[in-house]
Amino acid sequence: MKRLPLLIYLLLLAVLLSACSSQPEPAQVAATTLPVWEFTTKLCENTPVTVTRLVTEQVSCLHDYSLNVRQVKAAEAAELIVISGAGLEEFMEDILHDVKTLDASQGIDLICPEDGGHDHEHEEHSDVHSHEGHHHDQDPHIWLSPANAMVMAENICHGLTVQYPAYAVQFSANLQALQKDLADLQTYGYSQLKDLSCRELITFHDGFSYFADSFGLTILEAVEEESGSEASAKELIHLIEEVEHHQLPAIFTEISGSVSAAQIISRETGASSHALDMAMAGDSYFDAMYHNIDTIKEALQ
Repeated sequence: MKRLPLLIYLLLLAVLLSACSSQPEPAQVAATTLPVWEFTTKLCENTPVTVTRLVTEQVSCLHDYSLNVRQVKAAEAAELIVISGAGLEEFMEDILHDVKTLDASQGIDLICPEDGGHDHEHEEHSDVHSHEGHHHDQDPHIWLSPANAMVMAENICHGLTVQYPAYAVQFSANLQALQKDLADLQTYGYSQLKDLSCRELITFHDGFSYFADSFGLTILEAVEEESGSEASAKELIHLIEEVEHHQLPAIFTEISGSVSAAQIISRETGASSHALDMAMAGDSYFDAMYHNIDTIKEALQ
């Protein structure tokens, strides 16, 4: 009789261990920047797939970016890394080389800044793959177009389904909800910006071309100005002349970028200066995009 409690204890322990072992381990996915992290997170709702965001700092470009120890460990621990693609993640090429990677940029026509046009020869390859090669001389800021963001969401959904087929139905349902949000964003932007009195922009970041294309705007000048390499006197004179010639009521900086040249131009011309958001970092892709639409409407109406 004295051995009965021990026997019951062992039986209960066996049942508990069996129950624990039957529960699937949560899958680990990493995503590089805010847009792909937010899209991936929304697609993984109501599944055990967890998504870690790698780049959390408020940055406007990743040209000279390097991962810290925490970010490297998170990337190495991931079963799958979702990247924005189009060359944006060149800074982590070494890490991605042997890691299963989901490129969200597949099938999107890329803008080539040097000729001002689109590259319709965007290389096609598997959505989930080992990272091979990268893009050059192409604008990687594809998420600033809601239409492009819809393609990115589809690509991510497809890649997640390939990686985790057990959750395919939930991924598909989540994709429908995300696509509706993105379609609503496009509709809102069109309705707010269709009657602007001025449709020409000077921006102090070269990444807003996809945004401008989405809503029928024109980028007159895109000044890539970083700390320590501000616009020269000759460039400032040219920009001032452009503002005056086109009678621009406003110019646009970037939230994380330099504002020194914009302040000079604003003083010389009377054009107001407003900050746009690259939607690469921060808390919400959608908040950033709605901010950009509302800011442009206020400045150029």
